[in-house]
Amino acid sequence: MGTNKSTSTVLVMLTGLALSVAAVAVVYVDRATTNVLADHIRAGYPSYGEDRIGEGVRVYTTYLTVLGAIGVIGWAVSLWVSRVRPRVAPWLVTTLFLLGTGVALFNLTIRDTSGETGLAPQIGWVGMLPSIAGLAAVVLVWRESTREPTREATHEAVAR
Repeated sequence: MGTNKSTSTVLVMLTGLALSVAAVAVVYVDRATTNVLADHIRAGYPSYGEDRIGEGVRVYTTYLTVLGAIGVIGWAVSLWVSRVRPRVAPWLVTTLFLLGTGVALFNLTIRDTSGETGLAPQIGWVGMLPSIAGLAAVVLVWRESTREPTREATHEAVAR
């Protein structure tokens, strides 16, 4: 039987999920408006024509969309596991936080062959936002796990 998680933990995880969706949406909004990513590629590769720049933007858009979808799945699984397997939740949430933050840091800092960061820094920093919620989720699920009685302790209390 699952336990009820605190409202703050659920809200933090839902915020992380929303930030993951928003991070992907920023890429599409950029593509339709300001073209920060295209300008970043153009600055790093001045000899590229518009077709190659467009191809680079499409590749990054696809890559970031897939990462965003994986992030949304990770948040959904974290919410589910924290409800039905609370003893596993701290380990899962911590692992997903480390993986997600590692990928976000990679995206923020990786240099391409031009010597510049592969992603425009503005887009890279937006990709870090779900990690803030992830850190808060890690703290909350670990805090909750130390408050929950073990199955053995619950059985002992009932036996008394």
